[in-house]
Amino acid sequence: MSSTHTIKVRHRASGQEYTLEVPENRYILHSIEQQGRDLPFSCRNGACTTCAVRIISGEVYQPEAIGLSPALRRRGYALLCVSYARSDLDIETQDEDEVYQLQFGRYFAKGKVKAGLPLDED
Repeated sequence: MSSTHTIKVRHRASGQEYTLEVPENRYILHSIEQQGRDLPFSCRNGACTTCAVRIISGEVYQPEAIGLSPALRRRGYALLCVSYARSDLDIETQDEDEVYQLQFGRYFAKGKVKAGLPLDED
């Protein structure tokens, strides 16, 4: 039997806060949905930033989060669709455009993206 962790979610768009228990061996987004809560998502495979959250405290494991740069991961961002809880968590949903701008804005604004995206630059 896998262990579970307590996750406190702050949903910025709705102003709601709630606390849930999630198993360590299931994706966080899926676990939250199974408990009747709706969070933003799109691709469900770690390739976009729709389900991005900022981790206020705690630790996740997200080896499949290809849509999130190493720099943003180090700054505490995670993609819930491909994240596993590794401790109790306090997380805050993010505006997708805000995360996209943090990750790509400096490249598109300067016209530096010719082919591919700057995800592995670090």
